[in-house]
Amino acid sequence: MNQFVLSGLAALSALTACQSAKQGNEENKPAKPNIVYILADDLGYGDLSCYGQQKFQTPNIDRLASQGMLFTQHYSGTTVCAPSRSSLLTGMDTGHAPVRGNREVNPEGQYPIPETTFTLAKMLQEEGYTTGAFGKWGLGFPGSEGDPNKQGFDVFYGYNCQRLGHHYYPDHLWSNQEKVVLEENAGQARGVYAPNLIHQEALRFLEDNKEQPFFMYYPSIIPHAELFAPEEYMAKFRGKFDPERNYKGVDGGKGFRKGPYGSQPESHAAFAAMVTLLDDQVGEIMAKLEELGLADNTLVIFTSDNGPHKEGGADPDYFKSNGPLKGYKRDLYEGGIRVPMIASWPGKIQAGSQSDHVSAFWDMLPTFADMVGQKAPENIQGISLLPTLLGEDSQKEHDHLYWEFHEMGGRQAIRKGNWKYVTYQVFNAEKQTTELYDLSTDLGEEDNVADQHPDIVAEMQAILEEARVPSEAFPFGQNE
Repeated sequence: MNQFVLSGLAALSALTACQSAKQGNEENKPAKPNIVYILADDLGYGDLSCYGQQKFQTPNIDRLASQGMLFTQHYSGTTVCAPSRSSLLTGMDTGHAPVRGNREVNPEGQYPIPETTFTLAKMLQEEGYTTGAFGKWGLGFPGSEGDPNKQGFDVFYGYNCQRLGHHYYPDHLWSNQEKVVLEENAGQARGVYAPNLIHQEALRFLEDNKEQPFFMYYPSIIPHAELFAPEEYMAKFRGKFDPERNYKGVDGGKGFRKGPYGSQPESHAAFAAMVTLLDDQVGEIMAKLEELGLADNTLVIFTSDNGPHKEGGADPDYFKSNGPLKGYKRDLYEGGIRVPMIASWPGKIQAGSQSDHVSAFWDMLPTFADMVGQKAPENIQGISLLPTLLGEDSQKEHDHLYWEFHEMGGRQAIRKGNWKYVTYQVFNAEKQTTELYDLSTDLGEEDNVADQHPDIVAEMQAILEEARVPSEAFPFGQNE
């Protein structure tokens, strides 16, 4: 055999070995983790049995907690729907996020996130993830630049408009750009319960994407008012929470299924039924991940977009929905913004663990970026909490957290360490409040110690001066 042939064989052998090594490295490379983020709507800090709920049980969500980490000091983006979700998707607090308030668009939808916004869904798309959103959007009317398909989601199914998301038997939903008319709910009929339709689409998404990394965003409308649940769930609780609360709403005529809530004579039973249904849906998602062999490589997070509401017959005091906290939805006291959060990731997150790390919605984008090896944007307020999830000692802490609320005269709040600063009636200097609470000794924010700590108050007010950037779309007070 001549030297030329020998040289060729040697080169071929080396190339084959190189290719084999490369293939082996690819095979040994760990698969990118799937991410499932389940967002309840107006579920309070005390509405889960693993967080102290006594009136009913949430066994599937409790099981998720037993398999992972329960957070005791996690905060929503703010105290109402759209800006809280804007904060979640952008990694920014409400002093910087593009959507900072609930601003309606007629006939359907809300003010859109700008098309140039960098969302966590877009980031995951860049990393090869298939992305899907199933539930309530509220960040851009159909076809607008804020439409979910333009904000990083390959697939969307559910309510585009949070106002129409007040109704559990709507006349239509959206499948990407297609309006899906629900004939079963024509007129005043209650033929199909929309959250069940949405849930089936979410399970189908898991099936369809079992062979590739995916991000499933599941912003359920449960338990937002109106308080409606299928009869099989109502039957489980009927008569168990007497005396019942009878809510008289709009059941026909002008405004029917256009925003105003429907009547509910059994509001207590309906609320427990709705949370129980949500709990079952969480259980079915977990079971589907197990069935598909995906559970061990999937991070599942469960949380809520803000504190408990008092609308449509809801009775958060009866259920102690805010647990030991003060305030409700639209408040910037702890009850309006501190929310349950559970994270499960078998083999990564210690089962049955608990964390008092102070975190917020705007931490999700940098956390997911950290998970997939991407650098998070520099102009965000979020900090990756991946070290906490993995039980590592390298967790960075926030200097402070900031929230604002544009209704009810304007409200702002800051948490710095154990200090909580709250100011209401921001737009009226004569009525503006100055409140300071030490959460280490006063979790219920009952003792305003502002007069006793003028230095802390001054520090907080100085932070307020720098805590936000002006927004033409969402001016705050008279200075913008």
